[in-house]
Amino acid sequence: MFDEREKIALFIDGANLYATSRGLGFDIDYRRMLTHFQSQGYVLRAYYYTALVEDSEYSSIRPLIDWLDYNGYRVVTKPAKEFTDSAGRRKIKGNMDIELAVDAMELAATVDHFVLFSGDGDFRSLVEALQRRGRKVSVISTLQTNPPMIADDLRRQADHFIELSTLRAEIGRTPAEREARLARRAEAAGSAESDDDY
Repeated sequence: MFDEREKIALFIDGANLYATSRGLGFDIDYRRMLTHFQSQGYVLRAYYYTALVEDSEYSSIRPLIDWLDYNGYRVVTKPAKEFTDSAGRRKIKGNMDIELAVDAMELAATVDHFVLFSGDGDFRSLVEALQRRGRKVSVISTLQTNPPMIADDLRRQADHFIELSTLRAEIGRTPAEREARLARRAEAAGSAESDDDY
């Protein structure tokens, strides 16, 4: 599926990958992910797309964004939009599809193999456009959740569909790493609560 002579670009729909990996019960280790794909070919670019809620004092995704930015990923963000739905519930919308598609098309003349981490059916047209330019596109998502996280038309359009769960050993955190991370997060939350008492 991969040729070591290929120039590869990773396009990560952050919210979609997060939901997919959560649905499969594991966390992504982004350092291991980059190393894994570097062993498959020449990784020209690795993009991570996410919308951020700007109003909040602390965003739980901010440490990840900062780490990615300093460790080989190009992070593309924009402010999420908040709105209230017809039932009066607060909702947050932050779609990064256009930004991802524009960046992919700009690299179409340079990259041999696009790796898209998303199951969003809206990307089918992008995949088709890249293929018309002679580019190979692999899509990484899952069929193992109920419902599946990948749109059927996107899976059919891709040159290769890679089941995310098959990459768990290569790009997932080990259970010990995950437990240590959750413990640190709980400890940080506890100290933040105790700070509020002052």
